[in-house]
Amino acid sequence: MPRIRFLPHEILCPEGVEIDAAPGISVLDAALSHGIEIEHACEKACACTTCHVYVREGYDSLPEPSEQEEDMLDKAWGLEPDSRLSCQAKVDSEDLVVEIPKYTINLASENH
Repeated sequence: MPRIRFLPHEILCPEGVEIDAAPGISVLDAALSHGIEIEHACEKACACTTCHVYVREGYDSLPEPSEQEEDMLDKAWGLEPDSRLSCQAKVDSEDLVVEIPKYTINLASENH
């Protein structure tokens, strides 16, 4: 089973954490199921950028981003070449290393 290592984030996982993730699950759903509360204002509909992450290792193992995801990523704060929306990035068979950005762009903050 592939593993996702989340790098330390001062609020969401200060020590960092490594979790098992079933192939086919989104990075966001894997994080949420292990108590890492990545914001997801659009309820995983690929309609915002609040779940934006950097995939520092294993990026090429993920399915290609859709055109809709790429359009949304263009609006993300701190966009980098290894940026993905965690609600759209589905785990395959390789381990991943993920960094959660310090900031997000959220026009309507919701409590999840």
